[in-house]
Amino acid sequence: MKHIYHEPKNGSQEVLLLLHGTGGNEEDLLPLAEMIDPDAAVLGVRGNVDENGMNRFFRRLQEGVFDEADLIFRTGELHNFIDQASQDYGFERENVTAVGYSNGANIAASLLYHYENPLKQAYLFHPMVPRRGIDLPDMKGLPVFIGAGSNDPICAPEETEELHKHLQEAGADVKLYWADQGHQLTREEVEEARSFYVKKKGE
Repeated sequence: MKHIYHEPKNGSQEVLLLLHGTGGNEEDLLPLAEMIDPDAAVLGVRGNVDENGMNRFFRRLQEGVFDEADLIFRTGELHNFIDQASQDYGFERENVTAVGYSNGANIAASLLYHYENPLKQAYLFHPMVPRRGIDLPDMKGLPVFIGAGSNDPICAPEETEELHKHLQEAGADVKLYWADQGHQLTREEVEEARSFYVKKKGE
């Protein structure tokens, strides 16, 4: 997978996996990484799917309707990529925290739905429910931050609440933050995410 890697600073062992939204690239979320943890290593990944010239992490049948088979395949592809990157760059696999927006948040959530302990933490900005009707792995104590827009036209509040419920029922330690906005990423969400991240780091 096309990606960038930035070495950590000041002896940090943390790794932020950056997963862009539709039409983005591996550098889109660098400002978020800088806000959340400026010392962490950064692994920014570009989605392998091309939708009319826009990068995505998996195919969809129409807006809001995922190609489930492709989602499962691409989730496995990303999981294997992280495993390989940890060897290539020499970071600890268990120190990877995902930071995803929209399509990137969806594939980060899909990692949580399909694998046992694939991430140390997950920061999901404007995500949807990746799959329904499956048994989820045990996520006991896993920190997950969800940033949502109360007026999001792409991701309805009911969708966000359902994802929140799934993750909580699987045992995750979930913080859901509502911004009075639409689908766009807001500074206030990122600041709330940083506060959650700093709190979890100190525990």
